[in-house]
Amino acid sequence: MELGFETIGNATLICHDNGPVLVTDPWTDGDAYFGSWTLSHEVPDAQRQAIIDCPYVWLSHGHPDHLSMASLEKLRTRTLLVPNHVGGRIRDDLREAGFRVQVLQDRQWTRLSPRIRVLCLPDVNQDAVLLVEVGGRLIVNLNDAGDRGQGRFVRRVIKEYSETYLLALSGYGDADMMNFFTEDGNRILPYAAAKTPVGQTIARMAETYGVRYFVPFSSMHKYQRADSVWCSEYTTTLPDYARGFASNTCEMLPAFLRHDFTNDSSVSINPKERAIKPVDPKAYGDDWSECLDADEAKELEQYFRAVEHLGTVLDFLRFRVGGKEHVIEFNKRRFHKGITFEAPRNSLMTAVKYQVFDDLLIGNFMKTTVHGGFGKGSLYPDFSPYVAKYADNGKARTAAELRNYFNEYKSRDMVGYLRHQLDAHCVRPLQIQSAELLRTLLPPGSNTFRMAKETYWKMRRAIL
Repeated sequence: MELGFETIGNATLICHDNGPVLVTDPWTDGDAYFGSWTLSHEVPDAQRQAIIDCPYVWLSHGHPDHLSMASLEKLRTRTLLVPNHVGGRIRDDLREAGFRVQVLQDRQWTRLSPRIRVLCLPDVNQDAVLLVEVGGRLIVNLNDAGDRGQGRFVRRVIKEYSETYLLALSGYGDADMMNFFTEDGNRILPYAAAKTPVGQTIARMAETYGVRYFVPFSSMHKYQRADSVWCSEYTTTLPDYARGFASNTCEMLPAFLRHDFTNDSSVSINPKERAIKPVDPKAYGDDWSECLDADEAKELEQYFRAVEHLGTVLDFLRFRVGGKEHVIEFNKRRFHKGITFEAPRNSLMTAVKYQVFDDLLIGNFMKTTVHGGFGKGSLYPDFSPYVAKYADNGKARTAAELRNYFNEYKSRDMVGYLRHQLDAHCVRPLQIQSAELLRTLLPPGSNTFRMAKETYWKMRRAIL
């Protein structure tokens, strides 16, 4: 292709300028989340070759469906472009593994070819947005990042272009931690179970950003472990993205496409869908009957005690491994608020060793029970971000390190940072509480439910 782009895989964008130039988040080989996820569709040979031929590879964040080491092994001679994340974990880990790494400076255009340049926007949650200009058109690769303060800047840039494309995570939300249980052992119905028409949310998102085209992105996976395959009924299929989509300003394009700017043509890529056969967790080293030894129990406790914030919001953490319980006490005099995790030994200790606890949460085979009303049934905002984002990826575990961490992001964009805080602590909690209440009272397709969703998006547009 002389000039244009392709989308394939999970969150893979391939940009061409007289040949392949840039690929983002290439996941072509291997599994993710301790074998829980696999790609929903095969990556055709033509796109595989284009990925290999790209001199530049951009990686948004550290999740294995975006940063796939099995896939990167085929790209060892390429230049890896990474966001300027505080802590620099991705940069450091990849350099240590022998890759050539270039850090993209925040909000600065970097030219990769005569007609392709990129601008990167990292966020406080250790994710990032990539703006790609291809021959005077703008592609906004939002992947999993959402808007954490950079939305207004992105919208300003979008207004400078007449032809704009938004690639963003969308779907029912199965990637959110769903394996939650009540204290009496009953599974809590996940948010994804509502199956609110995906197209409605996509239309509102696209209109909020002001783009001309939307491409479903960053949610093309299937579950394959026998202990997580139950999530399959909540995954989003390709036809689901169009359900409820209606917009006067935006057009939805296929999830997998080849868009040629030289003749203004768009052709669907129709990769083979993968058929799933449940795989025994033992194939990934997980035997649910295995217990921790004394040294592993000590390592587990040290890992969580190092995250100082947990001691200010939790009384205890309980880990049930192989039927044996290990309790980390933060408050010996009050034993009320806490979390119980039931997980297989191998994946749990691998997550601790390599500091990737988020991979366990997203894999949806670890069982989670919240006690004493902690987080009102959610691991946000006081557990998941502090462990998986700020500590594991941002290397900020102590109170002093956290202050420096937040201050650094604040100094990069004070207004955007404060808008994100307002959204995270006011608008989003209100949305979640309202959605939970509405789902118990109203059908997701009802007019009242749709009006409530519209109200939420109007509030977000006001903040942005």
